[in-house]
Amino acid sequence: MQYYIFYFLAVSVASVIFTVYDKRCAVKGKRRISEKTLFLFALLGGALAMYITMKCIRHKTLHKRFMIGLPAIFIMHTAIIFGYFYIKNQY
Repeated sequence: MQYYIFYFLAVSVASVIFTVYDKRCAVKGKRRISEKTLFLFALLGGALAMYITMKCIRHKTLHKRFMIGLPAIFIMHTAIIFGYFYIKNQY
């Protein structure tokens, strides 16, 4: 169990770092991180951390793709985790 917690913490921290870095690049007019990469980290487990960070630093908040997609990914992750533990406890 501790490995899963460590994994989600690591992915969440990486997601926050990538989001803040992308915001800084956007402000400075430098090359940005692709949306595919940001969504990849969200799918790997950083959706909640990325969503909270985006709201806090006001980054991509006008992009419906992110403001709807990230909570949807988080809900999907939550359902998978609860489903896993429900099935595990049944057997």
